[in-house]
Amino acid sequence: MSRFYDDFIYKAPSVSELRKKVGKTLSKGKEYNPVIVEPGSRKICKSWWGDAWCRNLERYADWSNRIGRGKTYIRNGSVVDLKITDGTINAKVQGSRSTPYTVKITIDPLPENKRIEIQNKTAGKIQNLEALVTGKFPDDLKEIFFGKDGLFPEPEEIHFNCSCPDWASLCKHIAAALFGTGIRLDENPMIFFRLRGIDLESFISAAVADKVEQMIENTNSTSPRIIKGDDLTEIFGIET
Repeated sequence: MSRFYDDFIYKAPSVSELRKKVGKTLSKGKEYNPVIVEPGSRKICKSWWGDAWCRNLERYADWSNRIGRGKTYIRNGSVVDLKITDGTINAKVQGSRSTPYTVKITIDPLPENKRIEIQNKTAGKIQNLEALVTGKFPDDLKEIFFGKDGLFPEPEEIHFNCSCPDWASLCKHIAAALFGTGIRLDENPMIFFRLRGIDLESFISAAVADKVEQMIENTNSTSPRIIKGDDLTEIFGIET
């Protein structure tokens, strides 16, 4: 007889059980890249980009019953591996069994008409690249990025699969991986643009007042604000 993973039948592992399993998994010597939430932190994410990503997930009512359990899993260190490439999130999430579940999430590219509209609204309004990276730009621009028809994906633009036997389309392991993505954005906000299929150099050139071309023209300057186009790869891990 198969085991049902219904919320009324399935007994979730305790926090101590989960952490013990996570420890065993990470001790096996595999090349895992775990997601770590800062202990005692009220928020899962610290940066504007990471926090906005998580708030975007939380506003979807259809996901509300699994989002909370995903938060518990991410705080307990259950996302033992998470890697982001162009439009794809691949994760290993420790659950009730001894080996982690495999999660794959794909994000649709930002539609071209949306990208053009957003770039037109933000053209030249962000002071410099540092302001874009740190989210230190005016609130009206934040609303353009985060609000309706902004940069962040809608539920229908997020597609996912998990190897667990949970009947729900969005299981707690997928939710944990989605929150883990927010922490990765804390570490490197520019990953967001790869995830949404946005050409980083093009977006920067349109939105940032100190255009990439102007930065390159001033490569002899010693100002710390000047960043060479080639340095975007070295600093943020993004190919321009």
